[in-house]
Amino acid sequence: MEHKENGSVFHTPVLADRIVAWLQPRPGGRYVDCTLGPGGLAAKILERTEPDGFLIGIDRDEKAIEMAQARLAPYAGRTHFIHGNFVDLKRHLSALDISSMDGVVFDLGVSSAQLAQASRGFSFLSDGPLDMRMDQTSGESAAELVNRMSEVELADLIYRFGEERYARRIARGIARARTIAPLLTTKQLEEVIYASVPATYRHGRIHCATRTFQAFRIAANRELEILEPALRDAAGVLAPQARLTVVSFHSLEDRIAKQTFKALSQGATPVLTVLTKRPETPSEDERHENPRARSAKLRVAERRVS
Repeated sequence: MEHKENGSVFHTPVLADRIVAWLQPRPGGRYVDCTLGPGGLAAKILERTEPDGFLIGIDRDEKAIEMAQARLAPYAGRTHFIHGNFVDLKRHLSALDISSMDGVVFDLGVSSAQLAQASRGFSFLSDGPLDMRMDQTSGESAAELVNRMSEVELADLIYRFGEERYARRIARGIARARTIAPLLTTKQLEEVIYASVPATYRHGRIHCATRTFQAFRIAANRELEILEPALRDAAGVLAPQARLTVVSFHSLEDRIAKQTFKALSQGATPVLTVLTKRPETPSEDERHENPRARSAKLRVAERRVS
């Protein structure tokens, strides 16, 4: 979803108003946006924390940081930007000599800005290098994974992270295609997937390459691996009655958020109170205006008063 602000067109994050309603940002509060992106959610938080609320924005994507800095320029002096990984949240805060926050937000997945850049390799809708890394300065690209992993490893990755029923057929197709030439672009991978699946699967509700691309993006960014420890650390830095919000876009992420919240709200010394017994989902209007919103789920928890 897009809107205009001071003459510029900006992307509005999915469920942004609900996140802010749950977060209850206030003047003087300190907040962390662990997935800053272009800064849409951060702008809403900063607006509601005037005149002296403070926001720390973390993102692995240097380009996202640059976009957010430009968008949040009106709030200069009340922001701090970190190019880094949210799994290192405690270390980032320690470096700033901060021990507790009044709210932490996670908006998982890929931003519209990232999807729109063919050079990032996130989407099969336009041809570009098969990269998919949020942080292009570190880690293996999707192309490196596609061309390095064995056929069995590929099938396992595509099945586990993409929940793709034709994982074995797609892995076999990739293994066969790369014997001729390495797969280096999004178009090359999409064509292999298209040729590997049954004809009836090529024209379903979602594109036949969607789940496989998701799987390689998750693997390239270690998205599931880092989520639980990051959520646990976020819960650990919350001030009493401060809130943690998580928006996820596929079932694997949502399952981790749900299970982590549950674990932290039980036992002899529970840390959190889960506020959303079931995840909130976008309204019909929001799903209509923004097709990416259809799979979004919002979960919220509050730090207990010890």
